[in-house]
Amino acid sequence: MQISFHGAARMVTGTKHLITTQNGKNILLDCGMFQGQGQASDQMNRHFGFNPDAIDYLILSHAHIDHSGNIPYLVSQGFRGDIIATAATRDLCSILLADTAHIQQQDNQYLNKKRAKVGKPPLAPLYSIKDVEKALALFTTIPYQKVFQLDDQISVTFFDTGHILGAAAILLSIKEKGSTKRIFFSGDIGRSQDAILKSPQAFPQADVIICESTYGNRLHEPQEDREKKLLGIIKNTCVNQKGKLIIPAFSLGRTQELVYAFNNLKNAGLLPPIKVFVDSPLSINATNIMRAHPECFNEQMLINLRSDSDPFGFDDCHYIRKPEDSMKLNEMNEPMIIISASGMAEAGRIKHHIKNAISNEANTILLVGYCTPSSLGGRLARNYEEVNIFGKPYKVKANVEVMSNFSAHADYHEMLEYLDCQNKKEVSQMFLVHGEYETQIAWRDKLMDSGFANVSIPELHQSFAV
Repeated sequence: MQISFHGAARMVTGTKHLITTQNGKNILLDCGMFQGQGQASDQMNRHFGFNPDAIDYLILSHAHIDHSGNIPYLVSQGFRGDIIATAATRDLCSILLADTAHIQQQDNQYLNKKRAKVGKPPLAPLYSIKDVEKALALFTTIPYQKVFQLDDQISVTFFDTGHILGAAAILLSIKEKGSTKRIFFSGDIGRSQDAILKSPQAFPQADVIICESTYGNRLHEPQEDREKKLLGIIKNTCVNQKGKLIIPAFSLGRTQELVYAFNNLKNAGLLPPIKVFVDSPLSINATNIMRAHPECFNEQMLINLRSDSDPFGFDDCHYIRKPEDSMKLNEMNEPMIIISASGMAEAGRIKHHIKNAISNEANTILLVGYCTPSSLGGRLARNYEEVNIFGKPYKVKANVEVMSNFSAHADYHEMLEYLDCQNKKEVSQMFLVHGEYETQIAWRDKLMDSGFANVSIPELHQSFAV
């Protein structure tokens, strides 16, 4: 059989890995959207590198847009197969994909106005809400650790990765010419001490492993220190400097972890009386879905629910839906905390909040997750003295803080621990995806030092026989 890598190859976003069996079955692992590539992203998202109507099955690891975001376009181009996912992933896709379609429509209207001024024809958005609805109708949901037969030769089993709600690693068993090949795709690997979700599950022995690389060259700060450090940043910014704390955060996962941390500090009597605003309609919807899936929570979270029925809300926490209420936050001069999407600060309301806060030394911009180097969040994390926002330059006078211990991705030590369930001598091939190339080189060295022998870093659209 053959594996082709059509996304997240020597980059983080756009995950798409295509397995073609000797019998001609085509199995696509994830169908993510390229993000953070500037103007090139649109063209990259419109060219799959394969024929969409030739795909028999799409198996989805989780709902993040860099893994699921191009599914509606795949459907619009002819895909009619089954989409296999967990129930929580399907529920989250129903809001995330609809939101992405809406953002595209808005961005397209703005872009076409600029194109019309220079005599260029209008462009259509990548997909519409109708394409999202067609895609959602193709979902089949299965639980963790249940072998699901796609046909008489191919089965799939999900294992909880603890990355976000419903996230799964994928084990494919494929029979060919009297033997069975076991192909494992890690998806995104979560952390063993997540505050809300279960730890990543061990998985059976594999012959071939496709492994993520996001933090393959990095160790996170200890998780037990994060609420203490977060509290210190809050006190310094909002109490001592009377400023605003602006936090770009993905609507799914990171936002809920932050609110949960604030809730814990509030319950412990440590959080100062400062208003917390979650300024994202999508975050509100994602939080409601999270409340509906306690089967994904870890034991400590379930225990906490007995004494606190709503760990994602407290008296000073306000969820903002209306755009006019979002704009009012920028007019308020009092100290406050604003959590808003997107996590890379590339789109959405967060860009307006950063624009209004960035020139004031009393304010802090807190980055709590991975940002591509070219994104606004990435430039802030790399201490740029000046950044462009909405096409205009702004001096970075606000304090910029980075907290990696809120990351939903395992660091290289945690990933090595995750892979310890494998007999490395039985893994004939390993492929590294979902990482910047320099990071992947470092991660490959660590894997080979640990005993994995054949580790490759695919280029975009490169194919390998397995």
